[in-house]
Amino acid sequence: MSYHKRVVDAELARRLASAGAVVIEGPKACGKTATASRIAASKVFLDVDLAAQRAVAIDAGLILEGKTPRLIDEWQVAPAIWNPIRRAVDERGKSGQFILTGSAAPADDVTRHGGAGRITRLRMRPMSLFESGHSSGAVSLRKLFDGTVASSPDPGLKIVDLANQISVGGWPGLLNRDLQQSLQANRDYLEEIRRVDIGKAGRRRRDPGKVDRMLRSLARNTATYVAVATLAADAGEPNRPLKDGTAHEYLTALERLMIVENQPAWAPHLRSKSRLRGAPKRHFVDPSLAVAALRAAPERLLKDLNLLGFFFESLVIRDLRIYAQAADAQVLQYRDNTGLEIDAIVESADGRWAAFEVKLGEGEAEEGAANLRNFAERVDTKKCGAPSALGVIVGMGYGYRRPDGIAVIPIGALGP
Repeated sequence: MSYHKRVVDAELARRLASAGAVVIEGPKACGKTATASRIAASKVFLDVDLAAQRAVAIDAGLILEGKTPRLIDEWQVAPAIWNPIRRAVDERGKSGQFILTGSAAPADDVTRHGGAGRITRLRMRPMSLFESGHSSGAVSLRKLFDGTVASSPDPGLKIVDLANQISVGGWPGLLNRDLQQSLQANRDYLEEIRRVDIGKAGRRRRDPGKVDRMLRSLARNTATYVAVATLAADAGEPNRPLKDGTAHEYLTALERLMIVENQPAWAPHLRSKSRLRGAPKRHFVDPSLAVAALRAAPERLLKDLNLLGFFFESLVIRDLRIYAQAADAQVLQYRDNTGLEIDAIVESADGRWAAFEVKLGEGEAEEGAANLRNFAERVDTKKCGAPSALGVIVGMGYGYRRPDGIAVIPIGALGP
């Protein structure tokens, strides 16, 4: 299968030039190994190489010899190599020595001897629409921060296309599969998570049935502020909800596997007396996992436009995260006690920020723009600075700047 260029490629090259080792973290099947292999000079695959596993048990340093950058794939299978890598980087005194890939974050005590100044972590996610070839990238997030709002022709995406993209997801291995094969692959992916992987992500055995109910509850509440107590009630048996502490443990395990990624709250200075809410929004790393958890298909989504709208928002957040990371920014959200919510705040490391509402239908752009105007009036720009951009990201239609300065951006035109 040919390699599709990833937004993270350039960031990986930059990180390798400045650090002794780069740890690429992300969910299984998002393309970490393929991306790392393109730049690695030698490789070892710890999940399948039994000889390498035995070598680690004898002397972890044995598998570090080889041309650099040396790829150590699924390093968390043999976490004992962490300290030898750290020492090797120190001793060699050179950048670009190792690339480590992993689809599960090991327990904190594994990396308690940190790699500050030696090892840098790089997050990788499934493919965005731009990377998979379903977005033109005519409207650049980076250029929006520079004050440029590009117009774009209608990318031609229809609501059925969006339902299909949401259901299939951004998994590189599914690019050449048909819809039914992709739906089954995503269900199998979650089956492996609930039966096998989640037990490796913590110190306790997990009940697959409860994990399944937790995943379905998360799917029903995608892109919302659902409380842990609600998830616990859903994941329990009739009249026997999970304890909140147990639900927290399940969520932590899913986060370690990097298939759940919360969207934190933004805390700006406000001119108004509104009070901020700090709860995160909950998302799967790719909305296709929410579809799989519900055993749904595009046809079902098209019959429930409310659910499709939430899943579309999650798709947009996935893509914004990929593009924002390349611009040294993060994706947050806003909610206050008056009920005003803004779907995405992209804040760069230098303090610049942009706000976006997400609307499935082009006809909803006015509602999104009204929300953005209301929100912008509450932010104390003397302390936070004026927004670099305000925009409504829509599922279909043209890209343009409205008379009030707010951009309308079709997801099929958004890019890094």
